[in-house]
Amino acid sequence: MATKKQILFPIGILVLGVGIAAGFSAMKKPPEEKDEKEIFPLVQIQPAAIQSITLDVSSYGLIAPKNQTKLVAQLSGQLVNVSETFVVGGFVKKGDVLARIDPNDYEAALIEAQATLAQARSALEVERAQGHVAQSEWERIRKNSNEFIPSELYLRKPQLAEQLARFKASEASLKRAKRNLERTYISAPYDAIIAKRDVSLGSVVSPGSNIGELNSISIAEVRLPVADKDMQYLIKGGINANVVLTTQYAGKQYDWQANIVRSEGVINQKSRMSYLVAQVKNPYAQNTDFPPLRFGAYVNAKIQGLKINNTATVARHLVKNNKIAVLTTDNTLTYQTVDILREFDDKIVLSNGLQNGDKIITTALDYPSEGMKLTTEHAKPSQLDSDEKNETQIAMKKD
Repeated sequence: MATKKQILFPIGILVLGVGIAAGFSAMKKPPEEKDEKEIFPLVQIQPAAIQSITLDVSSYGLIAPKNQTKLVAQLSGQLVNVSETFVVGGFVKKGDVLARIDPNDYEAALIEAQATLAQARSALEVERAQGHVAQSEWERIRKNSNEFIPSELYLRKPQLAEQLARFKASEASLKRAKRNLERTYISAPYDAIIAKRDVSLGSVVSPGSNIGELNSISIAEVRLPVADKDMQYLIKGGINANVVLTTQYAGKQYDWQANIVRSEGVINQKSRMSYLVAQVKNPYAQNTDFPPLRFGAYVNAKIQGLKINNTATVARHLVKNNKIAVLTTDNTLTYQTVDILREFDDKIVLSNGLQNGDKIITTALDYPSEGMKLTTEHAKPSQLDSDEKNETQIAMKKD
């Protein structure tokens, strides 16, 4: 059986421990109460830039020659000469002889025409002389008898008309013979690049036979499709507008200056596009610093459009239902109504609703509402004061 002492001793130790713990607790300072800080949504902003812009219209197309000619033979015969420059890709000047048809038969025809003309001229002169003799004879007879009225046949007028007609026919034959002899030369009608050759030395051709195909290098054209909704951004329908043509050559990008010269005036039935035609002068200009604008090249085009003042350009996703989120001077959210002038790619051009320097909110908010507080800076973490640090260290040591 435990004695009274054995029972009271553990109880005393327990009470002593509780008292010491209570004393330490009384010595510890209560934690300092701090004001609760409200955290606002963090957003990024972009200042609105009001400026003047040109509403250019983008398009595309293929470079083609303004003039393209198919050479065909006008005579029959064998080709006795073909120029070394008459090859695909070769450059020729206006008047250069590309090929020659055997001229022997046509030279002979020219000689015959010259001879025929000489005979007709001689016969005409003889007939004129005979006409003068008949006229003189009638004048002599008329002095003796006023009753005599000569006929035109007597005065040899029909014979003179016949000889004159033969003379003119001979002149026409000579002219034709000369022209045929000239046509034995197949020449370039303008400065060109050879696009196709269908004959070789020794080929026999006849009227209508294909000889080759030439592309003029003085002016290049490109048909540029423009959507009907974009025509409103062009001055006078784009006529005389400047165009920048961009194309690739040997892995590098080059720009060419062009000019709109005409509209085709109809809407394409398949694409529902209007077509404007731009021209470039001297596309194959020999310039060591700049490459040629080759026929068949694909180009991107930027057609100069209207110049508009007081506009702002923003990303498409920032405008919803003609409203844009803006941060006010007191850091609250507000929605401003804007007028959309044009949409292209991922951008929108605004003509009204923003002022220069307005803070456009570019951050997507989960639950935005008019007038909600926002912040544009990260909240800084609060710092423990020195006393709190010391007390924390003491508590850690006691534990």
